[in-house]
Amino acid sequence: MTDQRTVAVTGAAGFIGSRVVSELQQAHPDWEITALDNFYLGDVREIGDVTVEHVDVRNRGRLEEALSGADIVMHLAAISGVDDCEENQDQAYEVNVQGTNNVAWFCRKTGAALVFPYSMAVLGDPVDFPITVDHRRDPMNWYGRSKLLNERAIETFAEGEFPAHLFLKSNLYGEHEIDGQTVSKGTVINFFVGRAKDGENLTVYEPGDQARNYVHVKDVARAYVRSAERLVDQLDAGETGVEKYEIASQEDPGITTVAEIVRDIAAEEIDFEPEIELLENPRDETLVSEFEVDTTRAREELGWSVEYSVEDSIRELIRR
Repeated sequence: MTDQRTVAVTGAAGFIGSRVVSELQQAHPDWEITALDNFYLGDVREIGDVTVEHVDVRNRGRLEEALSGADIVMHLAAISGVDDCEENQDQAYEVNVQGTNNVAWFCRKTGAALVFPYSMAVLGDPVDFPITVDHRRDPMNWYGRSKLLNERAIETFAEGEFPAHLFLKSNLYGEHEIDGQTVSKGTVINFFVGRAKDGENLTVYEPGDQARNYVHVKDVARAYVRSAERLVDQLDAGETGVEKYEIASQEDPGITTVAEIVRDIAAEEIDFEPEIELLENPRDETLVSEFEVDTTRAREELGWSVEYSVEDSIRELIRR
């Protein structure tokens, strides 16, 4: 695929967005990349030869100016923490709901394709396994509700006007580097590793067997690149409407199991064996003991598969 394309990435200074820009540069050096962020949390400013522009998705006029000419928009900007969304609900509404509508409205007006991740938080407590994009929606918090509003809005905006890929994405972990800068985020696995390396015990909320599916940030970024490649073909074919994919691994351990893996690897690698403390759970969160996800769609239609494992990645993080 050599045709030059212009791809815009919102949230490009962040954990996922910066990796996506880097992966796009490597896979398609002939593509033009526009990187946007409001720098709320993201602290990456340069990615290779791309400078991240200060643009807030809430400002529709400025946003549309920055997106002008884009063939594909990867909309990764969001208030993504459950606690952040609960504590700053107006901001979460403006960014997650209004901001996403602004991006989707641009795509509807211009015909640009859209890549958008929504979270497993839209599901609440899953009742059927393996999980697919067809699972019922029952979010337990404002973060999940905002993502559900996004999903429904994009379905409406895209119909008959532009192609869009929506990704039901599981819990991220891992680190990556951008031009020598380590980019990380306080995900649960990263949190445990950080505590172990600081000589602290690992704290687990009750009941302790609540499971999550974990996928590495680099694997997710590669999925979005494959999505962009498929969207190029769909744009050329004049296709419109939404396709949905599950992005996850085959690993869905309980939280105590994750803590035990970190404990055991820390004992081997840095000669420190942290204790695991079970604490009263202050959160209203998903409490299921399995979290299997069916990723057949992504494997068959995007040619995507997971390359990183939880255990190997934890070992690499601790060795760093």
